[in-house]
Amino acid sequence: MRQDNQTIVLMHLSQLATFMFAFGSILIPLIIWITQKEKIKDLDAHGKLILNFQFSLLIYSFVCIPFIFIGIGLLGLLVILVLSIVYPIKNAIKASKQETPIYPYSISFLK
Repeated sequence: MRQDNQTIVLMHLSQLATFMFAFGSILIPLIIWITQKEKIKDLDAHGKLILNFQFSLLIYSFVCIPFIFIGIGLLGLLVILVLSIVYPIKNAIKASKQETPIYPYSISFLK
């Protein structure tokens, strides 16, 4: 295995692709994770954290949709939007320094 922080940083930042095309925040990290997890040191752990975070945000978004009619759904979706921008950037910076990323509110689907 080789050490490649650039790929790990790009995988964190690839979550922002959802603003360009639907489900880009899940598909791009998933493809990178599946194809590179056995070649790059620590990529497996980062990939699992990213995918758990993205799947969690997707579930939280679906939960917020019915609550749009009473107003709190919009607030929930706004919070999810902010989290989906802030944490990938914050954790890409951490990954570039070889620190462990933290994605709060993530449900552990992949262990």
